[in-house]
Amino acid sequence: MNRFLAVIALATLVYASAVSALQKPAVNPQAALLLDFKERIDKYVDLRNKADDSAPPLKKTAEPAEIRAAQDALGERVGAARTGAKRGEIFTPEITAYFRRLLKPEVKEAGTKEIIKDDNPGNFPFKVNGKYPEKEPLSTVPPNVLASLPKLPKDIEYRFVGKHLILRDVRANLIIDYIPNAIS
Repeated sequence: MNRFLAVIALATLVYASAVSALQKPAVNPQAALLLDFKERIDKYVDLRNKADDSAPPLKKTAEPAEIRAAQDALGERVGAARTGAKRGEIFTPEITAYFRRLLKPEVKEAGTKEIIKDDNPGNFPFKVNGKYPEKEPLSTVPPNVLASLPKLPKDIEYRFVGKHLILRDVRANLIIDYIPNAIS
């Protein structure tokens, strides 16, 4: 009987080890958030590229009016493809909280707030899928802040509007998403 119980115990131990080996390894929560953010950005870029592919190619020009017209047309196509887009589709609550934690120590560094305030346009009304007003300056994002944030694909950039961190599509001149009161 003891031998039988020993065999059962060993089989149970082997089974538990096999089940444990099949379970997913623990995931770093920060890495999971960064991956989620990257996937959301990549999804937006794919959408923008599809909208861009549906237009006739822009001829090389140095004329600001032609460039702006092409930018506006792309913005309209992207906006139509993202009808109903709202804040939080890229900056989810979890990603927002993580970005605020990343920004907090960087903004406390000497001179950082002053750089952000220097050419910050201050508060003006904006919305997701809305154009960034051409008459408003684009704030400088200090190097230490950029170094702390995830790298973005070409033509997508971080900017500050007042205390809000926005994601801006340069090619379409659209505000993709934003974090309200990202800095204090």
